[in-house]
Amino acid sequence: MNIFEMQYQNSIKKEGPLAERMRPLNLSEFVGQEHIVGEGKILNRAIEADKLTSAIFYGPPGTGKTTLAKIIANTTNNNFTTLNAVTSGIKDIKEKISYAVDELSIYNKRTILFIDEIHRFNKAQQDALLPYVENGTIILIGATTENPYFEVNSALISRSLVFEFKRIDIEDIKNVVRKSLVDKRGYGNRKVEIDEDALAHIAEYANGDIRSALNALELGVETTEEIDGIIKINIDIASECIQRKKIDYDKDGDNHYDTISAFIKSMRGSDPDAAVYWLAKMIKAGEDPKFIARRIIICASEDVGNADPRALEVAVNAFKAVEIVGFPEGRIILAQAAIYIACSPKSNASIIAIDKAMNAVENESHEVPAHLKDKHYKGAEKLNRGIEYKYPHDYDKFYVKQQYMPETINTKFYEPKESGYESRIKKFLEYLRQ
Repeated sequence: MNIFEMQYQNSIKKEGPLAERMRPLNLSEFVGQEHIVGEGKILNRAIEADKLTSAIFYGPPGTGKTTLAKIIANTTNNNFTTLNAVTSGIKDIKEKISYAVDELSIYNKRTILFIDEIHRFNKAQQDALLPYVENGTIILIGATTENPYFEVNSALISRSLVFEFKRIDIEDIKNVVRKSLVDKRGYGNRKVEIDEDALAHIAEYANGDIRSALNALELGVETTEEIDGIIKINIDIASECIQRKKIDYDKDGDNHYDTISAFIKSMRGSDPDAAVYWLAKMIKAGEDPKFIARRIIICASEDVGNADPRALEVAVNAFKAVEIVGFPEGRIILAQAAIYIACSPKSNASIIAIDKAMNAVENESHEVPAHLKDKHYKGAEKLNRGIEYKYPHDYDKFYVKQQYMPETINTKFYEPKESGYESRIKKFLEYLRQ
């Protein structure tokens, strides 16, 4: 780091945003993530012993990924250098690698390379790091808000420990805010008071993000007039500074897949309240309503099936209705369909049947029995096509027993469940199969 960079960093510590000034300097100040850095945990021991191996820090914003990397920078005897994947290219990576190679060969010192938002590096950029992570020239620490198993090369993942950071709980956020009011890095040199209900509001609506809470506090302090030398933050000021919870939902990221998974599983699990909650989160985050409607259609067939054949009709009509009506009214249609699916009797017999049948076809393809073959062309009769076929409508109750499957297959692919309308189908098939 040159003298200009040092001056810049020092100015941030003194005059920068509150969240940056209050960043913990060591593990004793670090808040949250006890499952990772608690006493006796592997990452805690590795940092204290300065024996860190390559690692991926994965979790929501404001949970301490970058902070922990900076604590490592303050405690390690290795070289520590950084890259931001948003602004760095392959040239920057090669420069860091060259620096690490020189430091190891000349001074026998390894380099810890911290890459923020590593998921934004493409495959070629990630591959450039691999040989040097593998031979130990670089100790990689990558930070990402996206699931690394989706976004980071499997080769890098296999050579790294993955640590998942959790949202900071409300009480911990409250303690951080309180500390910032008395710490000289924060507002310790000024008289700032915060009402308990205002503190609770900021902590709750920060949604597990310490940075968001401190940003809200800073906005309140810097825009509130002193009265008798005191800046007082009440609930009205707090509400203005952090008006609503941030919805963590990236339509291309991990939260997208987790939320749609929760939505589907809630419908499958017959919990209409949970289904509507996850639906609301997707709508608030701006998810494509057609995408939501398609998932409801799939669930109607996969999880309800013939236990309530109307479920698929409701779901398909919901898709069409949302196309016609649009938003915001479309939310009502999606909610109605999701609730109907959640409250319907359940059967997965259809998906079991088709999957079993597809496996059977994959293992061995059988010829169509002669009596089922098409006979509506010249010469079909001479080939004995369709000659012995029995037309069901010519028989009592429109049914006649005949072989429809290939002769060597006796598997029953469709086994109806004792659920809703399908229980009636089950009885009917049992009668026919006898």
